[in-house]
Amino acid sequence: MPAPRRRLLLAAGLALPAWLGAATIATPRRVIAPMTEGPFYPAAGWRARNPVNTEDWDADLTRVRHGGQVLQARGETLGLQLRVIDREGRVIDGCEVEIWQCDTLRAYRHPSVAAEPGRYDPGFQGFGAARGGRDGEVAFRTIRPVPYPGRTPHIHVKLRHASFGDVTSQLFVDGDAGNARDFLWRQLDPDEREALAMRLQPAAAAAAGSELRWQVQQTLVLPA
Repeated sequence: MPAPRRRLLLAAGLALPAWLGAATIATPRRVIAPMTEGPFYPAAGWRARNPVNTEDWDADLTRVRHGGQVLQARGETLGLQLRVIDREGRVIDGCEVEIWQCDTLRAYRHPSVAAEPGRYDPGFQGFGAARGGRDGEVAFRTIRPVPYPGRTPHIHVKLRHASFGDVTSQLFVDGDAGNARDFLWRQLDPDEREALAMRLQPAAAAAAGSELRWQVQQTLVLPA
């Protein structure tokens, strides 16, 4: 692994998972389907002044540093490894990646969602950002997504790079019973579903020290 990538993960507070490595990721031919940000994308200006997470918008969504304390998220921890490439299989070097999702109480981190005790999980960051390395990879620690009223479990993802601008989409849990009832999943064709379906695997025994319950290796192929 290149040294800059190693420093990126350590700076983000993430232990290097045993499963991290470009050689282990299959390269699909299916491109991701662009989607809207949805109603709960937390704008940068709000994140800068949000009293819940003023100290912590990194790649580890499962721990929140606030008021001198470190709070731990509820839910099943998920190691999410993403690799960004174009249609020709060329790596996108230095791609900015953002993810956001609701917590186990079905609450997003967003100005329209009241941050009232008991209505949200204060230990879940809700939003994370990181920049990929020369290998096009970026790693997040988050939680396995849960159903949101009217929606199947999903994780929003935004990709940003000078070569293509912004692309926003969503990742779904492969085989989840709620997918068939989800209006966005139903609009996807079979190839698009294949591109966005996360195949969760139990975390390897070697990764036990990182406290992961699940792991995902997902290659995101840009639509243009």
